[in-house]
Amino acid sequence: MKKRRRKGIFLLPNLLTSMSLFCGFYSIIAAIDKKFIYASAAIFVAAIFDAMDGRVARMTGTSSKFGVEYDSLADVIAFGVAPGILAYLWGLKGYGRFGWLAAFLYVACGALRLARFNVQVDNVQKKHFLGLPIPAAAATIAATVLFIMEIGEPLTQMKRFVMPVLMYALAFLMVSRVHYQSFKEMRFFREKPFEAVVIAVILLVIILIEPSIVLFVMAMGYMLSGPVYYLIKGRKAVSEDYHSREGLTRQDGRL
Repeated sequence: MKKRRRKGIFLLPNLLTSMSLFCGFYSIIAAIDKKFIYASAAIFVAAIFDAMDGRVARMTGTSSKFGVEYDSLADVIAFGVAPGILAYLWGLKGYGRFGWLAAFLYVACGALRLARFNVQVDNVQKKHFLGLPIPAAAATIAATVLFIMEIGEPLTQMKRFVMPVLMYALAFLMVSRVHYQSFKEMRFFREKPFEAVVIAVILLVIILIEPSIVLFVMAMGYMLSGPVYYLIKGRKAVSEDYHSREGLTRQDGRL
């Protein structure tokens, strides 16, 4: 009986990963059908499932190499291919070859970002992410689509200018050495769980008041937080921090 229960728990994080993959696939179908709002919403739902699967695996002690690899493959679809197709069909198609190459560059850099994360997660990327995480990049694309569609006519024509710049910026940030805050290791969430829940509820209420605007502000704010941190702390300090972490990783023989 215990063995059967253990298997059921082991399936739970992979089931959540499958739901994230499903949302990514649905986003592609919705974008092809020109249902861009549904396609964007599906990417956000995929991000929720993606955040849950790792946490559930750690809580239940069911983390595995298979789960890590499956999660990365699902992320390539849900946060790489899906937002790439959404961006192309919504705002890049008119550019022809330049448009789909911009979308491809985003997907390729996203895959490289995931590969780098997988080999550095144990040491380099615990307190800070090295480069913009691909779920955040995908959320930025989805939030931009929702925001411009919500505002309507004043900004509709701007999408032809916004999307190419955004895609190249996101591609660069994902493979850059710019640091982004990781919320997994923050003391506040571990030491004050009640206050963290209250903040989460308040944040959810704020999002529900005006989803497209709030999500856009949050996504853009997080995307810009890395370069701002980089400018404040200084390039030299960030580089030294990166190389010191890399040195520790090599000493451990993990790279």
